[in-house]
Amino acid sequence: MSMATTRYTTTAIALHWLVALLIFAAFPLGLIMSDMPLSPLKLKLISYHKWLGVTVFLLVLARLAWRAVHTPPPLPETIPAWQRSAAQALHYLLYLLLFAIPLSGWLMSSAKGFQTVYLGVLPLPDLIGKDKALGDALREVHEMLNFGLLALLFGHIAAALKHQFIDRNGVLARMLPFLDKEPS
Repeated sequence: MSMATTRYTTTAIALHWLVALLIFAAFPLGLIMSDMPLSPLKLKLISYHKWLGVTVFLLVLARLAWRAVHTPPPLPETIPAWQRSAAQALHYLLYLLLFAIPLSGWLMSSAKGFQTVYLGVLPLPDLIGKDKALGDALREVHEMLNFGLLALLFGHIAAALKHQFIDRNGVLARMLPFLDKEPS
């Protein structure tokens, strides 16, 4: 079977890579800004970080809506059942974290008394009232969830590379169509 019939749709591929790009921008930005002393630059970086998080949240909603009406391509039959189950569990966890992380950041901002203003023009409602102790706890939750996401992403990337370079089963070509060696 040609990979052309088993790859993700162009929309799913675009959403996947756009979310990946935004995550790989937001994570280091979060690390950098968290260690900075309070300054106008830190406040600007926090705003950018929030914008990235809200955008990821919206794009993941779009991706799940798209996925609900466009069934993902099946994994090759040569992949053992335990790997299929692991891949499915990993994807569910990734989606869960891609919702929980922006939500925890939004909750943290609300609890700390800093409204999120998307792209500097659209004020988002605070989800909870100002509560310093809760804000501090939510910061810890937000950080732990992000490091959990980072670990899962490394696992996701490692599995994709294993399938590409060790198993050579075309799994990565489902998200990178230029790797497809078979004619369409």
